[in-house]
Amino acid sequence: MITSTSNSKVKLARALHRRRYRYAERRFLVEGVRLLEELVKVGTPPAFVLYTDDVLADQRGQMLLENLRRLTGEVYRVTDRVLRAAADTVTPQGIVAVVPLPERPAPADPWLILVIDGLRDPGNLGSLLRSADAAGVGHIVLTPGTVDPYNPKVVRAGMGAHFHLSMTVADDWGAVSVALAGRPVWLADASAMRAYYDVDWSQPSVLIIGSEARGAGVEARRLATGRIAIPMAGDVESLNAAVAASIILFEARRQRAQAVGNRPGVGSMV
Repeated sequence: MITSTSNSKVKLARALHRRRYRYAERRFLVEGVRLLEELVKVGTPPAFVLYTDDVLADQRGQMLLENLRRLTGEVYRVTDRVLRAAADTVTPQGIVAVVPLPERPAPADPWLILVIDGLRDPGNLGSLLRSADAAGVGHIVLTPGTVDPYNPKVVRAGMGAHFHLSMTVADDWGAVSVALAGRPVWLADASAMRAYYDVDWSQPSVLIIGSEARGAGVEARRLATGRIAIPMAGDVESLNAAVAASIILFEARRQRAQAVGNRPGVGSMV
């Protein structure tokens, strides 16, 4: 049993609350029973797991520990005080894991690329990633200035999306431009005249979503080949970025599914 907050594994878990350590160590923190059940489903071995007796209180927790031990021998019982030091939440669920950052390359020719530009709210980004996963987005590019997708709050809000998505965290706009070359690039903009459903999403495309507060930045606007909006009734000026993205992404998925079903050789949803 680990009883000291000075233990090297506990100190590493705590360090991963900060972005620079996540990328230096190429690892991130996954917290809670549900998220770790998702990790088990995809079969990704964690670097190590820390848990308290709370997890052993029911059959679900016991089964989770058994499954995690099949993935790694690095499973350690700790005191409540130690887990609180390692976890990001104020009242942790009794289990955390340190997991390697995914090395999932982008598909060769993804159907839809989602660019997230300047979104700063962790909960909003996590919800957006969850919707992108559900809509079958082929690849996600996060621009400089966007909150880190492996921030613990983003990971919790994503509810397992991180284990399925292909993502690039871009260090500069040059890398973003290369990733989008040769495709129509649609920028979600509340002031645009064209409705999001008037775009042909059945073909390889790019969607850029900016922050609700500031919208997309100058570089994103420069890359855009067209702008789209969600027509709205009433006096609402804009939608939460995750909500707006979800509406557009599922329209894109609907069009793509219809095209795949009606035209032989169109390709997969990805």
